[in-house]
Amino acid sequence: MESWRSATVPELPGRAPSPRISDTASGELAVAAAGRAATLYACGITPYDATHIGHAATFIAWDLLVRAWRDAGHDVTYVQNVTDVDDPLLERADRDGEDWRELGSREIELYRGDMTALRVLAPASFVGAVEAMGLIRRFNLALAGHGALYELTGDTYFARSSDPAFGTVSGLDPAAMAKLSAERGGDPGRPGKKDPLDAVVWLAARPGEPSWESEFGAGRPGWHVECAAIATEYLGAVFDIQAGGSDLVYPHHEMSASHARVAGGGGPLFARRYAHAGMVRLDGEKMSKSLGNLVFVSVLRSAGVDPMAIRLAILAHHYRQDWDWTEAGLADAERRLDRWRRAVALGAGRSPAPGRPGSRAAEADPVAVAVLASVRERMADDLDAPGALAAIDRWADAVLAGSPAPAAWLVADTADALLGVAL
Repeated sequence: MESWRSATVPELPGRAPSPRISDTASGELAVAAAGRAATLYACGITPYDATHIGHAATFIAWDLLVRAWRDAGHDVTYVQNVTDVDDPLLERADRDGEDWRELGSREIELYRGDMTALRVLAPASFVGAVEAMGLIRRFNLALAGHGALYELTGDTYFARSSDPAFGTVSGLDPAAMAKLSAERGGDPGRPGKKDPLDAVVWLAARPGEPSWESEFGAGRPGWHVECAAIATEYLGAVFDIQAGGSDLVYPHHEMSASHARVAGGGGPLFARRYAHAGMVRLDGEKMSKSLGNLVFVSVLRSAGVDPMAIRLAILAHHYRQDWDWTEAGLADAERRLDRWRRAVALGAGRSPAPGRPGSRAAEADPVAVAVLASVRERMADDLDAPGALAAIDRWADAVLAGSPAPAAWLVADTADALLGVAL
């Protein structure tokens, strides 16, 4: 599947420290990637209604990680999936009397446009479930080869008992898992299952629904196995970060990790770290499609809101924090963007030629260099975007109060390269 075109990222002088990130599985702050290579798998959209602010906040979080990794000298491989066939998409298409493929294609294109406008760097591989059907089937065969699957009235289930490490991502007890499974698309109460927590990996064909032939009969894949198959195909059996919203900790990330461990013949690892973004609320309620309380990036853009203000409104909150989208928060972001741009315009000097960071930046403006160092420090500390914004705020306020800024370009490049905010 075609991704979108990434914006050009300014090259900054020097190198940042390698970022540390909060790991859900261990509960600790850990180096996000220990080697030169850095690998990230982020669970993407189900394209039946894209892109709301909750989506944008999640993908901007991983964009910050990619930017921090690159600034620290890592070679980054970023993979993102698109669940372009699943119950919510089929239900919406049926409700609206639309072909599910046309609905999915339109919403994916809208998502690409929103990500481009928000200056979110594109993944190296942007993979749809439909195009990955062959590798998902092969992955299911690997699970079957390890005795991990069973059939129930035509559907094929993964037996969680086949994985001794099941539960190590979420750390939840079975009762909590069953409750969340029922709330998040699972079927813990289905009669005949060996265990209420077992997850479907191949859903038998239903009348009027799309299906594909496989060794398990005609049907389509389960959600968790889709991500497990794509992640291991593109990143290998072990990679650095599995990322998504906090609502994916269980069952999605628990299940995809379990599937991958068993398909690979055992072992404790899938992702070395698990990173999760908080939920965005509107009027105190989690922003979600089921509740219908969504604020869409495209609608804001159509109303003339600068995408950089949208991005700044999101960056004002730490990525792991649950928070509320408000008109007041957007207005604050618009004022911040205006202050920053006015300060850069007041500053003297020009950015050096592309690809040639200013080696004499410290001589020209040690204050701007200090801003770069502060932003790098904040981003290396679990992607502390609010702390990074505060560093640039202090600089902008001083410039607007009359302080000289002979290398304002360096602050502008810092905001662009590390925060994705074009000034």
